[in-house]
Amino acid sequence: MQNQMDLQRFEEQHHLPPFSDFKALKKEGTRIITHANGHMIYDSEGHAILDAMAGLWCVNVGYGRDELVNAATEQMQKLPYYNSFFKTSNEPVAKLSAKLATIAQEHLNHVIYANSGSEANDTIIRLVRHYWALKGHPEKRVIIGREYGYHGSTIMAASMGGIKAMHEQSASEADFEHIRSPYGFLYQGNQTEAQFAERSAILLKEKILDVGADKIAAFIAEPVQGAGGVIIPPDGYFEHIQKICNEFEILFIVDEVITGFGRTGNWFASQTMDLKPDVVTLAKGLTSGYMPMSAVLVSDRIAEHLINEGGEFYHGFTYSGHPVSAAVALANLELIETEGLIEHVRDITAPYLANAIKQLDSHPLVGETRSFGLLACIELVKHKSGPVLFEPVGEVGKLCRDQAIKGGLMVRAVRDGMILSPPLSFQTRDIDMTVEKLKQALDATDSELKK
Repeated sequence: MQNQMDLQRFEEQHHLPPFSDFKALKKEGTRIITHANGHMIYDSEGHAILDAMAGLWCVNVGYGRDELVNAATEQMQKLPYYNSFFKTSNEPVAKLSAKLATIAQEHLNHVIYANSGSEANDTIIRLVRHYWALKGHPEKRVIIGREYGYHGSTIMAASMGGIKAMHEQSASEADFEHIRSPYGFLYQGNQTEAQFAERSAILLKEKILDVGADKIAAFIAEPVQGAGGVIIPPDGYFEHIQKICNEFEILFIVDEVITGFGRTGNWFASQTMDLKPDVVTLAKGLTSGYMPMSAVLVSDRIAEHLINEGGEFYHGFTYSGHPVSAAVALANLELIETEGLIEHVRDITAPYLANAIKQLDSHPLVGETRSFGLLACIELVKHKSGPVLFEPVGEVGKLCRDQAIKGGLMVRAVRDGMILSPPLSFQTRDIDMTVEKLKQALDATDSELKK
C-alpha cells in the first residue's frame, strides 16, 4: 500500500504524460501498470485488464515473449550501441534492412531508420522535398493529407496530420493541405459505396487543382485511419486516389505505422489493398513495442535518384538503426512467421472479430460497428435514427472507455467511438471476452446516461 501511495505521489508531483489534461489528471489520478503477460496487463492495485489495444496499437505478439527479451539481452552484451553516421552500420541493421525488403512489395528495397512513427513521418517530409529539389523542382513542397489523419505529434508530423485540436496548439505549419476523410459513417449518406469512393477521391483532384500541381510534392494516407477512429475507406477509393496521383505526378505516401506487420492479414495493408506507394512509414508492430524503432521504406525510383544524383541528405538521429532495436525487430518478425500469426489473423481472428462485434449492433447506444483485419470501432450515438450524435462529442466515449477499463478491458475512445486493436496473438476466446466486457461497459454507460 505504501509503495502504491509513493508511485501515485511521484506521478502527481513529477510526471507530465502525453496527450493528457493535466488538471483533470491531477484530480482523477493515474493507473500504474506494473507488469504484463500474454494479453493481460496488471496495475499496482492488483487489477487484471485484458489489453484489447495491444498497448498502443503495437504489442502484436503479446507480452512476456522471451524470444524478444533474449534477443535484446544478447545484442546488448555484444554491441549495445553504435551510430549509423560516418560510413558505419551494424549487423542487426544490415540483416533487418534485407528482411524488410524481402517482406515488402518488390519495388520497396531501401530503408531509413528512426525511433518513432512521428520521426518516420518527419523523415518523409524531408525526403520527398529533397527528392523533388534534386529533380529540379524545389517548389514542390506541399503535402496533402486528410481530416482525422494521424501521422505523429512532432510539430511537422502533427501539421501534416488532420487532427484539428493539434493544429490549434502551434502545430499548423505551412505547406500542408487537407481533404475530407472517406468517413462513411458521417458522410456516405444515400450514396452507393462506389459513388462514395469516387466522390471522396475526387476531393484530392479538386485540392490539387486549387493549390497547383506544380507546388505539390505528395499525398499521404493511412490505409485505415487508426487514431482518427478506425475509418475504413470504401472499396475502390484508393484505386481512384492512385490514378489521380499518377495523373498529376505527385508521390503517394502510405502511413503503415498502425496497419503494418500483420494487422490486416498480410505483412502490410498495402498488400491487402493492392496499393503501390512511393514511400511507406513503419513503426509500432516492427518490434511489437518491446523497443522503440521506426522505418521508412523507399521505392527504387526514389532511392536510385538519390543515389545517382549524390549529395548529402542532412537528416538522421543519434539512435537511427539502433542495434538492440534492430535485433528485437528481427526476432519479432521471425516470431510472427514461425507462429503463423499473419495467417491466423487473415483466416481466423479477423473474420471472427468482424462477426462477433455485430452482436453489439442491437444495443441502443450503438450506431455502427466496423472492422478491418484486427482493427475495429463501435460508434456510440444518442439515437440510431439519423444517426444523432452526442454533444459535446467525446464525453460519452470517455465514459464508456472508463467503464470498460473498470470492468477489466483496455480499449480506447476516439470521439464517441470505442476502438479495438488487439494483439495478433489474440484467440477467439479473447475476442469473446472482449465483446462480453464491451456489452457490460455499454450497459453501464447507458445506465449512467439515464441517471
